[in-house]
This record gives sequence, structure tokens and C-alpha cells, in this order.
Amino acid sequence: MKALFDKVSYDCSRLVTQSYSTSFSLATKMLATSIRSDIYNIYGFVRFADEIVDTFHDYDKKTLFEQFELSLDDALKDRISLNPILNSFQHTYHKYKIPHHLVEAFMKSMRMDLTKKIYRTPEEFKEYIYGSADVVGLMCLRVFVNGNDERYEELKTSAMALGSAFQKVNFLRDLKADYENLERSYFPDTDLKALDEISKKRIVDEIKADFALGYEGIAKLPVEAKFGVYTAYKYYNKLLQKLQNIPPVEIKNARVRVPNYQKFGVLARSYVKYKLQLV
Repeated sequence: MKALFDKVSYDCSRLVTQSYSTSFSLATKMLATSIRSDIYNIYGFVRFADEIVDTFHDYDKKTLFEQFELSLDDALKDRISLNPILNSFQHTYHKYKIPHHLVEAFMKSMRMDLTKKIYRTPEEFKEYIYGSADVVGLMCLRVFVNGNDERYEELKTSAMALGSAFQKVNFLRDLKADYENLERSYFPDTDLKALDEISKKRIVDEIKADFALGYEGIAKLPVEAKFGVYTAYKYYNKLLQKLQNIPPVEIKNARVRVPNYQKFGVLARSYVKYKLQLV
């Protein structure tokens, strides 16, 4: 029965989200049930592609990525895949008419991670961020506005900014792992071996500007999505505050985290503001 296979596929994407990201999973649970599964489907897809290029060091990443890309193309064309993650994603892709160029841009940035280690210019960095983060925000936005083209265009810039902010916070938090384990340096004009307060402040200020633009769109989101996206926004702001308040040497030597009790504190405060219509 196809319906049962689809349900198993959706459950797989939900399990991937819950297993890989407690913070994103928590924020997704704050979305309306009518759209929650579709966000799990998007996350499962982008997470699997990211895992191939980031963690499968003992395998031929290039071959695995090419196989994944071929399976993705077939899934989008045939509207079914025996890979449950791709099967669930193709459902959301077609349901909300996600533009194919967003998927292409995402896969292009993931492919860059196979070979490119250093982003020396703002233009290179911007291109990578667009494909790895901005378009993920745009895919989710298609779901949030239920495929409405007019609202999508209205909120597009803010969704991209929020995606950029989330990704840059991740980069700043993961400096140690990216540089030491993957030999990657994303931020241009920044010497990670000698990261100082001036360089850190430049990065933090850039992220704050993205957050400000992203917040403008959160206030205009449909009710089904607003609380969940606001929760994610507040969580990443909390993480940025922690990064801003610690010395650069600690960022380079350890992965900064928000403890679970603080995550739930963020959730509680976000809920109060949401119910009081302060968002």
C-alpha cells in the first residue's frame, strides 16, 4: 500500500530530524501539525546530503554524493523513491511547488564541500551561503505560505536572511570542527589560527544584521508557522549571545552549546511573547 510506504517515509524524516538536531526538532514541534511533517521532510533531505560530504570520511564521498544526486533526480521525476528520505522530500517538493533551482543551488553548495576548503572572497562565501542555507529557508517558506506565490515573494528576502543567520551562527560555533577536522575556513578575510575580538565582532555584527532582517519576516508569517520560526530565531540568538560573550580562544577550542534547560527557557519565553502577540 503506497500510503503506508509514504507514512514510513515521513516517519524516517521525522526520526532523522529528532536524532540529528534537538534544537531544530524542538522548533519544528512548535509548528502547526498541518505543516510539521513537510518541514521534517525538507530537513531529512538536506541533512543526508550534508552528512555525505561532512562525515563519511572512510568512504568515497564523491561517488556516494553522485549516487544520492541521481536518486534525487529520479525521485523528483518519478514522484517516488525507495529511499524513504527522498520519497518524503519529493512529496513536499511537488505539494508546494518548490522551485527546482533551489534544489540545484543546495546541491551545488554541498558539492563544493567535497573539494573546496577556503572561501577567500565575500562573493565566494555569499554563493556558498545562498546554496547551503538561504535556499533551505526558501524551501521552508514555500511550506509556510502554502505555496502562495505572492506571499512567498513578499517574505523571500527575510527568509533568506534568517537562513544565512542560522548558518553563520553554526559556522562560528563549529570553527574548531570545521577547521581541524574538515580543514575548512568559511569566513573570508579571517585568519582562524589567530581569531581575535575584532574579527569575531565583524562576524557577529554581520549575523545580527541578518537576524534583524529575518525578524521582519517572522512577524508576517502565517499563524501555522510563526511560533515555530520565532522559537528557532530566539534559540539561535541565544547561541549567538553566548558566542559573543566568550573569548575567541574558547570558540576555537570547544563547541559552544545551549544547555537543555536554557533551550526550554527560550521556548517558554517565546511562547509568552507569542501568546501576548508581541511577535
